[in-house]
Amino acid sequence: MGDIMLTSGFNFEGYEIVEYLGFLNAQTALASNIFKGIASGVTEMSDAESEKLTGKLEQANELAMEKLKKMAAKRGADAVIGLQFNYTQFANNSVGTVASGTAVKLKRKEETVKTITKELYVSNYYNRLVPRPVKVTLTGVGNEVKISTSFFNYNMDDIKAVRADVELTNLYEEKLLLKNLDFVFERGNVTLITANDIDCKLPAKDILLIKDSKVTISKYVTSRGVFACNDLPINVTMPLHRLAALKENRGIDAVEKYRTDGMIWTCNCGYVNEAGSEECMVCARKQEDMKSTSKFNPDEMLAKMQTKEYVIEIKDVLMEYIKDIDNQYRMELLEIMESGLQYEKTRGNMKDTVIEKVEKVFEGQ
Repeated sequence: MGDIMLTSGFNFEGYEIVEYLGFLNAQTALASNIFKGIASGVTEMSDAESEKLTGKLEQANELAMEKLKKMAAKRGADAVIGLQFNYTQFANNSVGTVASGTAVKLKRKEETVKTITKELYVSNYYNRLVPRPVKVTLTGVGNEVKISTSFFNYNMDDIKAVRADVELTNLYEEKLLLKNLDFVFERGNVTLITANDIDCKLPAKDILLIKDSKVTISKYVTSRGVFACNDLPINVTMPLHRLAALKENRGIDAVEKYRTDGMIWTCNCGYVNEAGSEECMVCARKQEDMKSTSKFNPDEMLAKMQTKEYVIEIKDVLMEYIKDIDNQYRMELLEIMESGLQYEKTRGNMKDTVIEKVEKVFEGQ
């Protein structure tokens, strides 16, 4: 590490002590004749005499420190901690300086660079067979921010690159549009493809504020050529927390709950199919597989709950539908109501909190 470092403290900024090599002390004596002519009483000492003595003591300190450094170097030390100076008088009336401390071995601390990562489900989609953006990943390392996007590749085409705009929305509903980003893929012929990271004009401190992402494709490249995408994507209608639950239950490309009116049916991928189609024209999901085992549709009950003011009224709505709700949900819903009633007595209106908890029970169903 070069020259031996010294400190009166017990650590060094940016270093850690890895080994203690023992206590050291080095002595330097001042000849007794330097005191000749100097009065024995300090109060009688002239300014010139005081300055002369101080200079000699400082010189002795420096010599003692150099000796201490040499002793530490012989032990293989990088530094001496707890450095102290003491003065002593020897038998021949000479004065000595004693420098002492502990020799240590140091290691430079590795600089820790904080990494921040945020994964966001894309809240818009294309309702045809183009690469479907499903997830945006933001990674901040130090002051640098990278962005990557994952696409669902229904056709398993050999996707080489996608050019797209990415719109990011933060918790304050402020938007940042990143235009004409070129996402490149090392392997593009699988169902879920993830692009290499590219630079992103976003301050690292803002990553955790981002809550939503939308992706608009302008063109993409496959082994068969370059294709334009002139369609406008469709925005997801459900809240982001329900979208996340739907994807966890129905697949990362899911954007809509399955529903049917007997004439048509809407797939989890968002495509609207004719009633006679057994599987989706876009994603090939089978209609039978998407039908819930429960005959109960919570949307009507939740809409009715929203018209009420207090938890006691919301509980009355639940009791109207309780017989149609699957047994696996009944106890949880009743516990939510009882908890809401208790909290409402001390914390005021709990309507929104209770309805949000009820929604979560049925998320992804």
